[in-house]
Amino acid sequence: MIFELSLYSIKFRESVQVNCVTRISVSAVSPIANVSDYADNSQMQFAAIRYLCAAILFVGVSGTTALAAEDGMVGIPGGHFTMGSDHGLSDEGPAHTVELPAFLIDRVPVTNARFAEFLNARGWRDANGRRYYDIDDGDARIHRHNGRFTADTGFGDHAVNESSWLGALEYCRSKGKRLPTEAEWERAARGALGREFPWGDETPSARHARFAFGWNETAPVGTYPVGATPEGIFDLAGNVHEWTSSLYRPYPCRPDDGREVPDPDVPGERVTRGGGHDSPAEELRAAWRGDGVSRNPRAGHRNIGFRCAKNIPGA
Repeated sequence: MIFELSLYSIKFRESVQVNCVTRISVSAVSPIANVSDYADNSQMQFAAIRYLCAAILFVGVSGTTALAAEDGMVGIPGGHFTMGSDHGLSDEGPAHTVELPAFLIDRVPVTNARFAEFLNARGWRDANGRRYYDIDDGDARIHRHNGRFTADTGFGDHAVNESSWLGALEYCRSKGKRLPTEAEWERAARGALGREFPWGDETPSARHARFAFGWNETAPVGTYPVGATPEGIFDLAGNVHEWTSSLYRPYPCRPDDGREVPDPDVPGERVTRGGGHDSPAEELRAAWRGDGVSRNPRAGHRNIGFRCAKNIPGA
């Protein structure tokens, strides 16, 4: 059996929450009560529990992998990582070192039900008439009924699609969050050691992600726990591409080179990551940049959704 580090939130007291290791092998993020799901016998179960206890002690002593986390978010440690690839598409290179502060990122993408709540509070356009959501698109899964926006039956827990980049940006702001940068998204998906896919280097299969499906055949968020990152972030590959805050620019990535301009009227494509439900396996690679997916960031797209990120104070 191969043990793999994964983050899981444990509350030691009411106001303190720490992320620590609890997952064994490449499967769902699991509390200790489910260790037996992954251990073949009592000896292996005992070893798993002993490993968990050691990990908790390590986290408590070192402080290097412990991050305060909010409900529904996962903490990513700050530091250097290798962004891009010299073995993928031309726009993925050159591979280069990027330093990021610690940050939080949503465990799952924003759902249709959650985005419908935002539309009810804010409307589907801003004061300048710019769209948050393409309500008149045939692929939309949110519609207005009796004056209120609601997710279509059976799609409430699916990742939202047809949100414009501005809609994603403003949704995150309404929650006291923001869109992740392209660099943050890749760091969350690849980890510090540069995984090929969010779950590791294993070739994508139907166990890992929603991909190679038909038009608008999305799945509820969190459907593929085997495809989660070791830190417990779901759906970073497949189901829907995900908006980032970044303009599509050549590498190397530098946050001060204009790619992080938040103005929605600045021309240019916004980077989308992760691949969608109708993507081939190649697009699920964590370094893949989604060139051409967001043809028009001012509009929504049938296969683009998003998740939010947040700064960690003092990081």
